[in-house]
Amino acid sequence: MEGNKIVQLPFADVGELLSSGSDWRERAEATDGIAVPVDEADFAPLVPRPEKIICVGANFRDHVAEVGLTLPEQPALFAKYSRSLIGPYDKIVLPPESNAVDWEVELGVVIGKTIRRVNEGEALAAVAGYTIVNDISMRDWQLRTSQFLQGKTFEASTPVGPYLVTPDEVDHARALELSCSVDGEVMQQSVTSELVFSVAKIVSYISSIITLVPGDLIATGTPAGVGAARRPPVYLTSGKSLETRIGGLGEQRNLCVAHASELADGESRVSASN
Repeated sequence: MEGNKIVQLPFADVGELLSSGSDWRERAEATDGIAVPVDEADFAPLVPRPEKIICVGANFRDHVAEVGLTLPEQPALFAKYSRSLIGPYDKIVLPPESNAVDWEVELGVVIGKTIRRVNEGEALAAVAGYTIVNDISMRDWQLRTSQFLQGKTFEASTPVGPYLVTPDEVDHARALELSCSVDGEVMQQSVTSELVFSVAKIVSYISSIITLVPGDLIATGTPAGVGAARRPPVYLTSGKSLETRIGGLGEQRNLCVAHASELADGESRVSASN
């Protein structure tokens, strides 16, 4: 990105760039590509088809308290699939199967090198950069069983992006402010220093289970203020707008719309595809 323009690189997406070699950053900086004004760009999910999307649950102290849990001793992990991802400005098409669609601002970690069984001291060297994730959750499905996946990976539901910000620009996201607003009302507001488990701990822990590869995406957990924890609960409905921000990483803007099957006037809407 140069000023208010984005330079197109000769790669299909960020994941392909990261997988192209350890010198991806130097080659990206040296590329003289086509510049496009930011306000004219159509942003896809930052990494459209990561090999893995791994999420950490109950990883902010205030969120743990608001849902009545005790601080975890180890990271609680669940997964998403790439079909769940949408761009940072795409519409969120509310699935007709759920009546409890909730918001969750999260720091996203993008892996830049292949690692296996690294310790915490080595883990941050594998991070290519940071981004924004909104872990849109279908609470009624999430809480059907003790397993979260079914409420976390509905198709075309999870905005990711807009940017990959390298660690040197944000001090490895150690103390970034993050927030999520619904129709202009701030629902979540915290700082990444309130994470229970640090980025280094999370990356090291996951690498002890499975090999992490360039382009893998990790969502590190959400702070207090989710709709399900309010009394009464508050959920997203058609026409609601989301603004999701993390200091230094940019912002997402997403409009919630009804699924075509629920539109009374028969108007057809199509969700963004990857």
